Amino acid sequence: MADKTPKAYHDDNFMGSPNARSLRILAEYLEPESRFRRYKIDDTIVFFGSARINSRDEAEAALAEAESSGGDIEAAQKKVELSHYYESTRELARRFTEWSKSLDDVDKRFVVCTGGGPGIMEAANRGASEARGVNVGLNISLPFEQHENPYATRELIFEFHYFFMRKFWFTYLAKAMVVMPGGFGTLDELFETLTLIQTDKIRKKMPIVLFGKRYWENVINFQTLVDFGTISKEDLDLFLLTDSIDEAYDYVTGQLATHALDVRGPSL
Repeated sequence: MADKTPKAYHDDNFMGSPNARSLRILAEYLEPESRFRRYKIDDTIVFFGSARINSRDEAEAALAEAESSGGDIEAAQKKVELSHYYESTRELARRFTEWSKSLDDVDKRFVVCTGGGPGIMEAANRGASEARGVNVGLNISLPFEQHENPYATRELIFEFHYFFMRKFWFTYLAKAMVVMPGGFGTLDELFETLTLIQTDKIRKKMPIVLFGKRYWENVINFQTLVDFGTISKEDLDLFLLTDSIDEAYDYVTGQLATHALDVRGPSL
């Protein structure tokens, strides 16, 4: 007897076709939503930053290897310098998770969330896991640099195809953001979020920390934007620029305690 014709939603050729694109997009909304509800994830603290920044141990080992084998010592030294941001991310994520758990809420509030990959993403998931807290990894399929790190909670690792759906879940659940040094992807997420806040598309009070003054002041001259009149002076109040773990922690938790404790759940 011939095989029965499959139902449309079991037909891989159809589901992977341009005609089914709207179904694939909808799936990347509905499946994460169902999982967040199942595991009672109310809202998140999102970490962005470079996938290329290593832990201090890894960076120091790479430097030792470069010195012994005649490799690129200068590049290895730069990795050691940048590893400071990995360790700062790890510590901040650990402290945020401990603070979140101290709220004694039946749901999961202010859960650490990352892009699920290596570098700064790994550091944040790692810090949260070291505080024995659940944490989220919104991974995406890319040709390089993106693979699941081992520290994100297994039940809360997602794999997206569409960047805009991944961005939606970053923003919709977020009640705070910490932005570490990073490249094009980090800059994209930062400026998109700032634009949405500036234009009132995001109306919730959402503290944003730019961590690493030397990096950010060299990469972006925000004051020049003010001087040329392309942003308002008040727009500089949309974020805190700091090198201090304590200042970042106090700022975010203070803002969340004031503006977000009674506003549970995702929102824009």
